[in-house]
Amino acid sequence: MTSVGLLRSGAGLCAALFLACVHPGADTPAMAPEADASGATAASAATRAANATYQELPLADGADRRDAERGLVAREEPLVIENAQGEVVWDNRQYAFLEEAAPDTVNPSLWRQAQLNHLHGLYEVAPGIHQVRGYDLSNFTVIEGKTGRIIVDPLTAKETAAAAYALVEKHLGERPIRAVIFTHSHIDHFGGIQGILTPEEIEEQGVNIIAPAHFMDEATSENVIAGVGMQRRAEFMFGARLPRGARGHVDSGLGRAPAYGRVGIAEPTESVDRTPTEIVLDGVRFLFQYTPESEAPAEFMFYLPEKQALCGAEVVTRTMHNLYTLRGAKVRDALRWSGYIDEALQLFGGDAEVLFSTHHWPTWGNAEIVDYLKKQRDTYKYVHDQTMRLANSGATPQEIADTLELPPSLRPSFANRGYYGTVRHNAKAVYQWYFGWYDGNPAHLDPLPPKQAGEKYVAAMGGADEVLRKAQAAFDTDDLRFAAMLLDHLVFAEPGNDDARELLARTYDQLGYRAESGPWRDVYLVGAHELRHGTPEPGGTRLELAFDLLRHTPMERFLESFATRLNGPDAADVELAVNLDFTDTRENYTLWIENAVLHHRQQPVDPEADATVHLTRELLLELIAGRKTAREFLFSDDLDVDGSRTALIRFFSLLEAPEANFAIIEP
Repeated sequence: MTSVGLLRSGAGLCAALFLACVHPGADTPAMAPEADASGATAASAATRAANATYQELPLADGADRRDAERGLVAREEPLVIENAQGEVVWDNRQYAFLEEAAPDTVNPSLWRQAQLNHLHGLYEVAPGIHQVRGYDLSNFTVIEGKTGRIIVDPLTAKETAAAAYALVEKHLGERPIRAVIFTHSHIDHFGGIQGILTPEEIEEQGVNIIAPAHFMDEATSENVIAGVGMQRRAEFMFGARLPRGARGHVDSGLGRAPAYGRVGIAEPTESVDRTPTEIVLDGVRFLFQYTPESEAPAEFMFYLPEKQALCGAEVVTRTMHNLYTLRGAKVRDALRWSGYIDEALQLFGGDAEVLFSTHHWPTWGNAEIVDYLKKQRDTYKYVHDQTMRLANSGATPQEIADTLELPPSLRPSFANRGYYGTVRHNAKAVYQWYFGWYDGNPAHLDPLPPKQAGEKYVAAMGGADEVLRKAQAAFDTDDLRFAAMLLDHLVFAEPGNDDARELLARTYDQLGYRAESGPWRDVYLVGAHELRHGTPEPGGTRLELAFDLLRHTPMERFLESFATRLNGPDAADVELAVNLDFTDTRENYTLWIENAVLHHRQQPVDPEADATVHLTRELLLELIAGRKTAREFLFSDDLDVDGSRTALIRFFSLLEAPEANFAIIEP
């Protein structure tokens, strides 16, 4: 391996920040019986019956629909957003199927949520407050000031943010942007900033950028070390490879899906690190509630006292949220999350007349707001408290997940339904928060790895044919979870067993069709898709689209990620040191391998290092983002090497390239 390893190891950095950077779509294999063009099968009678049980919910209640459509100013059809190259970034036409009645291949409760998320346009929330909804996963909020506008959370991508603001200006007139608020550090709430303001305009016009404390570090660093794995898992969570339709991706629960486009960021001019913090922006008085380590590591809510309007950021949404996200992330603190909602009730619950958030539609009326906040608060606290009650009596995570359900006072509320997070995986998150991965059972302390376990299970059960027979019997009797367990062992033991793969895919079809959670549906259906069509072809991670974001990422984060790429066994007897001397920033980082560990330290150039590379930060970012090949990087006029080139090549050769499209549903 040569210095290509540096290119490939860097190419995955921050990858999971760009969850939608894969165009949706699917291959079209030969059709199986009852299968559509993508291979997905029809709903079974048992699935139809299971979905029919959701009719017990008041699905026909039009209150949410009325609220979601309240205040509509304008809607443009068709909603198709393209980038400068004419490539589609956002296409509302893909979801036209949602205008029909719920099909038997979609949980009717999820279908209802998807139909609400399908609504789009410019809406008045209250006098002087508007939102553009349905142009991205998140909402674009506009608050009128004395001389201009304050923008809250300018979406994921430059292209979608520009289209949203064009709609605002078309119907509300042109006014300058005086301030931008980033409610938290997830990319769908800041990535589109350059669609409304260039960095030069921000500086020249003195635009205020308000964000929670530690925003820049969290926004640029989230998922750097684990970026490649998170991106791959995000393809399952958001159904990136699935066709949009009744047997494919329908909705993400929080919104349809993240937008695909160019992302950026802006440095805050002012940070909020306490509650309450009062800031006046263009004559509008804001009271900020600092809510870190809730839905995001850096987050706040805010209240507009003159308008009696509360912004819930993403702390409160029209779905149960994730205490653990299926793409993989640090577990979130349910108790703290619930506590912030209670604090908001105490601070603002007596006066608020409208509550709007950065996803979904608003809530109007003080009594309705108080009821909504209490139920959101108690949902997270109930899952926390009851998980710990059961855990302290010896119940395991899986037992708790199978036992726990919300009480009757919370369960019927659509805003508490598991469209995004679920009681099942949130309960496991609470357990993990306190106890970690081990459930206390000695048999689970050091289990066999999946392939070896699969081979032994298959052998113990009498061979592949017998396992397949038992799995078919389980499938036929609608014992789908057991069928999935059996077939998972068989596929890991014999990944080339086409009969096992297809039966497992059909099992995942049915589990996906029943899921009320958008991510659960997508996870099952992507699993089925890959069983039928294989993993994606090797490819890049589209970091080119996030080049501006990379510019703001601390160099330490990249070097920490490089250390996770070091092949420890190959480096067992290696001692090497390299200086990275950045000529533009006048910083030097010394990297050295010792005891099969890669360390780094910012310090003056180490004269004892084996090699010193003189380069610009921009050049390294071009390599990481894929703008330059390894050869172009090594022979760039902006790069000079002192010392041993052989040692330098040896050093970079030890950085192992991660496999971005690794297998998940097979060895």
